[in-house]
Amino acid sequence: MEITAEQVGTYQRDGVLVLRGAFTDWVERLRDGFEQNLAQPGPFAIENVCDGERGRFFEDYCNWQRIEPFEAFIRHSPAAAIAGQIMQSRTAQVFHEHILVKEPGTAKATPWHQDLPYYCVDGLQTASYWIPLDPVTQANTLRVVAGSHRWPRLVRPKRWASNENFYGGDDAFMEMPDVEDGSHTILQPELEPGDAVVFDFRTVHGAAGNTGTSRRRAFSARFLGDDVRFMERPGRTSPPFPGIGQQTGERMRDDWFPVVWRAKQE
Repeated sequence: MEITAEQVGTYQRDGVLVLRGAFTDWVERLRDGFEQNLAQPGPFAIENVCDGERGRFFEDYCNWQRIEPFEAFIRHSPAAAIAGQIMQSRTAQVFHEHILVKEPGTAKATPWHQDLPYYCVDGLQTASYWIPLDPVTQANTLRVVAGSHRWPRLVRPKRWASNENFYGGDDAFMEMPDVEDGSHTILQPELEPGDAVVFDFRTVHGAAGNTGTSRRRAFSARFLGDDVRFMERPGRTSPPFPGIGQQTGERMRDDWFPVVWRAKQE
């Protein structure tokens, strides 16, 4: 897939880009990966629906090295090359993959949030894909606040199930503003399987519940650019990466986070 200068400019300006049909050829393989992952969840699998709530909102991550379709996507799809170009980076390191499943009748929403405060990384060159494996309408698609990657402070991360502060009382973060007050541009695209939304780790996003009659599966793959470094947070990050053995300011270790794309030398 050819990435244009206009698309790079859109990503840099808005912190988000919609790609139509970019991964259509990968939908069936990713669906196979989902079935493997659901049959054998990893150690970080999460159920986000509390007792008494309807439906199921399941997520899991950091399984790409044991689930062949996910590894194949990360290493051989156009995702890393596209990410490198729109990040304006010479390289793209894989950070992790993430699956999200909302069964029909699930009222639980994905709350507005930024990804970066949950992560053990910091930097300006980042890219996260949200690739639906089922058709999504404006009622249950990803919602993204354009330009929020340029906010001067990161938003306080919350636990999705309980809405508790993720890092206790740390005051380095700001509270989430009312992004639905009419003063923000919210992208809410209808998508077909194989379309993608790719966004900066700092870009605010969320999604409604799934009140439809069909399952909503979305696959995420996350990539790091040249300027990304390890960042120690004031608590357990998500993903936690136990035993990572790094200090703030170090480049992410490439045995855990391999470089999967390099720009061609001019």
